[in-house]
Amino acid sequence: MTLFPLIATCVSLLIWIVLTFFRGAFWQLHSFDDDLAQLPEVCRWPRITALIPARNEAETITRTVESLAMQAYPGELQIVVIDDHSEDATAALARGAAAKACSRRRIEIISAKGLEEGWTGKLWALQRGVDHVSTEPPDYFWLTDADIVHAPDTLNRLVGRAEKDRLDLTSLMVLLQAKSIPERLLIPPFLYFFLKLYPPKWIATRESQIAGAAGGCVLLRREALERIGGLTSIRSEVIDDCSLARKVKSSGGAIWMGLTRKSESLRSYTSFREIRDLIARTAFTQLGYSAVLLIGTILGMTLTYLLPVILTFSPVAPIWRISLLTWILMTITYLPTSRYYRLSALWAATLPLAAAFYSYATWVSAVRYWMGRGGQWKGRAQAQGKIP
Repeated sequence: MTLFPLIATCVSLLIWIVLTFFRGAFWQLHSFDDDLAQLPEVCRWPRITALIPARNEAETITRTVESLAMQAYPGELQIVVIDDHSEDATAALARGAAAKACSRRRIEIISAKGLEEGWTGKLWALQRGVDHVSTEPPDYFWLTDADIVHAPDTLNRLVGRAEKDRLDLTSLMVLLQAKSIPERLLIPPFLYFFLKLYPPKWIATRESQIAGAAGGCVLLRREALERIGGLTSIRSEVIDDCSLARKVKSSGGAIWMGLTRKSESLRSYTSFREIRDLIARTAFTQLGYSAVLLIGTILGMTLTYLLPVILTFSPVAPIWRISLLTWILMTITYLPTSRYYRLSALWAATLPLAAAFYSYATWVSAVRYWMGRGGQWKGRAQAQGKIP
C-alpha cells in the first residue's frame, strides 16, 4: 500500500530537482532584475511613440499619463492614449492630464474605431495608435498599460538596453500590488509561475524556442513590427504579449524580459474572486483550449505542489522524509520571489496553497470558455468557445 505513495513522492522530488537546477534558473530573480543593471549611455536617442490603450481606466489614467509625461528621456517622445470605448471618464481625465503636461511632452488622446471582427479589443486599440502615427513612424513603439506608473528613468533604461544589445523587443514585468491578504498569497505566485513558464534566461537565448513578454511594458522596434506583418499577425490572440514575443523571436529578432520595482501597477485586488478572474481570463488559453491539457495540468499541479505537503504527514518514514525534502526545495525556490515583494520569509511556505487556487481558477477558465465567456476583460468575451 505504500508503494504508490513512495513512487509518487519520488517523482515529485525529481520534478523539483529539474525545476531547481535545469529550468533556466527562473527563480533566481537577481540575475534579471533590471533595477540592478548598469547600462551605458546611448549615443543617439531614438524617436519613441508610447501607445496606451485605455478602456474604463478612470481610476488610474491620470497618474499613468503624468508618469509618461515626466519621463527624463533626452530624445523625442510622443504619447498617444487610445480611448477604447470607455464608459467612464477615462478620455476626459486623460485630456486633463495631457493639458497639464503639454509643455513637457507631445500627448494626444484619440478614440478607437468600432471593434473589427477577429480582433481582441486591446490589439485593435493599439492598431489604431499605430495607424495614427504612420505618417511620422518612430524608431520604437513603447506599449504600456493605462494602470501603470513608471519611474522617470524607465524609458531611458529600456532604450539603453535595447540599443546596447540590439534588441527588437525589450520588456519589463512591473511590480504588482501585494498589500491585501489575497494579493500577498496569490500575486507573488503569479510572477513565480509566469517565470517558470517563460524563464528569462531562455527568452534571451536565440537558440531557445521560449519567447515571452510582460505586456504592461514593452519596447518594440518598429522594423521588427513591420517584419512580422504588424499587429494583424496576432490580432486574435488573448495572450497578446507572449504571442508578440514569439512572432518577433521566430522572425529572427532578439528579445529580452526582466523585472523592475521602479514601475508599479496601480491595479489592486482586494478579494480572492478578483484574482480568480485575473487568472481565469487567460489560463485556458495558455493550454490551447485543450481538455486533455487541462486534466494533465491539474494532475501535474497536484503531483508537483500538493502531494509533497500531504505526504509530509505520512506515518511511513521514507515517504514523509522525501516529501518534506521536496517541500523544502519548493520553498527555497519560491523564497526569492517572496522576498522580492518584501514579504516575510514565512510566506514562502504557502506556495502549495496558491497552486491549489490557481488550479481551481484554471478550471473556472475552461468552464467559462466552454460557456462562450472566455477571456473576459472589461465586459468583453475575447475567447468564445462551445460546450464540448
